[in-house]
Formats: sequence, structure tokens, C-alpha cells
Amino acid sequence: MPEGDTVYQAAARIRRAFEQKTLEYTQFRVPRYATTDLTGRTVESVRSIGKHLLIDVGDDLAIHSHLKMEGAWHVHRIGTRWRKPAYTARIVLRTDAAEAVGFDLGTTEMLAAPDAALAYLGPDLLGPGWDADRAVALISADPARPVGLALLDQHLMAGVGNVFRCEACFLRGVDPRRPVGDVDIPAMVDLCHRLLQANRTNRVRTTTGVTVSGRRYHVYGRGGRPCFRCGTPVSRDFLGEPDGFSDTDRVLYHCTTCQT
Repeated sequence: MPEGDTVYQAAARIRRAFEQKTLEYTQFRVPRYATTDLTGRTVESVRSIGKHLLIDVGDDLAIHSHLKMEGAWHVHRIGTRWRKPAYTARIVLRTDAAEAVGFDLGTTEMLAAPDAALAYLGPDLLGPGWDADRAVALISADPARPVGLALLDQHLMAGVGNVFRCEACFLRGVDPRRPVGDVDIPAMVDLCHRLLQANRTNRVRTTTGVTVSGRRYHVYGRGGRPCFRCGTPVSRDFLGEPDGFSDTDRVLYHCTTCQT
């Protein structure tokens, strides 16, 4: 599942091949931008902000994408066979030597003044200006809200998705349904920061330190299987509120014994 670490890595791959290079070919496979042509523009920078990826192309204009649940950016030499079906491609960019293709992107758009457009996001856990105190203050402002929902709210802190939400709550021994006011939020925020930092360059994401399939996470995706710590079957249920999250975002994996 794409989260802040996934987008950070995607930005790094595109940056290595495209930054300060001229775009020789561009194609946007979405109706709104079907006629947009950025050929001749220079890629000034490539960056991630939480789960958002920005490719800055000058004049305060950026290609903005969000991976949502299924999206991915592939970067390779021109002529390389695509590893995903062509009909799932939303953006195709080329320099004289490299190609970047965005597949199954949940958001594909051109943003004028991108920093202003994304100013609603909370502090970026992997950003150079990470501000833990501000993240703590924003999350703590609603003490009655379940912490499992607060951690997913990108307005409060940008980069945590369902994997890190479930894993952070497990590692802190916290039931995700507990109100924010009953949780050590500075410790939770610090843990989220450390988890994303630790995974920002990993080829395989892990919160257990093990990269073998089935053992990479303590609880995420392990519904009905025994908790590694106590043996209790990991619970899979839902936590939601009318805030726009999808049903999948609301899936909770947690240990009812270890997380009280």
C-alpha cells in the first residue's frame, strides 16, 4: 500500500533520471489534460510531500500525482517493456534517455502554485522541514477523536497510511479506537516519524525488522492469525467517521490483548 515512504522513493527515482533534464516527450492519458504538452520544459525538481508527488516544470507549475491505493511510478530506459498494462498508464514522460510512467494514479493533474495548493497538509514526516511539535499540537487539538482516525488525517500529519497507522498503534500498545486525549501523542508522533524514516530507502517495507513475506508486519494484513507477541488472533474490523476516507482506509488490524 503506497504511503509516505513509497512516494518518497518514487520521487527519488524520478529525480535521479529527470531533474535538470529537458522533457522530450509528454503524454497525459486523462481527458482533462489530453492536449497538454510539456515538451521542451526542464524538470526543475521532483519532490514528495506526504503521499503527494510533485514534478516541478517551471513557472510555478507542477505535475501532481497521488498514488491512492494502486498507483505506481516506474522509471527505466527508453524502450524498456512496461511491467504494467498500457491501459493503466496515466502519465508518460521522457528525456533523451529515460522514461517515467505513472500507472493507476489516483490523482493526475497540473497544479499552478503547488505549494499553496497543498498548504492544507500537516507537517511532512519525511520532509526537510519536519515539525514534530506542530504535528503533536494539531493532533491533540481534538482530544475526543479516535487516535486511529487522527493518524490517517493528512491535514494533521502527512505521510501515514493504514499500514503505519496499524503498526504504530500496535507498537505503542494502543487500541486505535482510544481517544487522542488518552494517548501519549508526542511518543506516537515520534514513532511514526522513526518508522517512515527507517523505511524511506528500504526496498521492502518492514516494521518488525524481518523482510520475509508474512513476517514484515506485526498486525497489518494478519487478521485471524496469531499475534507474534501473545498468540491472540489479530482482529480485523473497521473504524470510520463521515470524513471522506474509503472503507479500505478504515480497516483496522490490532491485537485485543496487546493493545489496550
